[in-house]
Amino acid sequence: MRWDAPPLLAAPPDARPRIERSALTRVHGALTCYEVQARSALDRLPEGWAVSPYRGCAQACRYCSVRRSHRHLGLDAGGDFESRIVVRTNIVRRLRAELGSRWDGEHVTVGVGGDCYQGVEEVYRLMPGLVAALREAGAPFTVHTKSRLILRDAELLAATPGAGVVVSIAFVDDRIRRTVEPGAPSAQKRLELVAELNERGVACGVAMAPILPLLTDSPDQLAATVRRVADAGAVSCVPQVLRLPPGAREWYLAWLNEHHPALGPRYAELYGRGADADPEYVRRLTGQVLQLAARYGMGPTRPEQPLPLALPRQAQLTLL
Repeated sequence: MRWDAPPLLAAPPDARPRIERSALTRVHGALTCYEVQARSALDRLPEGWAVSPYRGCAQACRYCSVRRSHRHLGLDAGGDFESRIVVRTNIVRRLRAELGSRWDGEHVTVGVGGDCYQGVEEVYRLMPGLVAALREAGAPFTVHTKSRLILRDAELLAATPGAGVVVSIAFVDDRIRRTVEPGAPSAQKRLELVAELNERGVACGVAMAPILPLLTDSPDQLAATVRRVADAGAVSCVPQVLRLPPGAREWYLAWLNEHHPALGPRYAELYGRGADADPEYVRRLTGQVLQLAARYGMGPTRPEQPLPLALPRQAQLTLL
């Protein structure tokens, strides 16, 4: 009897996320970390450069405007962004090389792709080397964070000319913070961080970002936040109204519909043109904050130098 071999079966497609096919995966508690070799360290922004040692952020802010970058890695912009962190393990070496070849002397923003002092920094300790590389190149830079872990490097930052820190404190209502920024420190702890950094010689300002329409934008709320920011000793205060680019838009609006469903129609009006709120609303709100800040001697400047400051607009980030 003739025996016929069964036909070859097509190999099943690799269902793993794209990032898992090229990264070394490690699990640290509730977080999955993908260790990768960055192809580039510096990302071009309209007003300078950005460098991010991590992609994704365990602080889980529902509004984070860089959530969509995870989609390009085969991950989702929701829970994966908060629990699956890309760690660019060679970022210091790449940054040193690019500061000597690509960098043109413009300002560098640190921590655009995720808080650079989030919990995984305790494991990987990339920031001291990154700060040292910027210091050696003489690059002016601002670190954006909500985390008290930055105090570990306060001495290094204080000794670095051109270094500054911006802490995000958009509102002081902790009831809202617990649901919209569930993994972030309270506003009180961030205010204490601002005070301590300035006391230790690190120029520290505050980003009132993002102000949430119809939730944290009343005159009383804005005044209370600016007053407490000033009392903490912030050297600058920059407002920014919530932006809802793809990725952040879906995740934030899902939260809004769950916790504040009556606000849905008004948000549809405010954000009917895209990621930015109605321009007149933005002008009015930012004007109110800047007037309040001016009463306390705070202006929209970088904390480390008297130059006009706008919060970095997100460009397409290098994936790895």
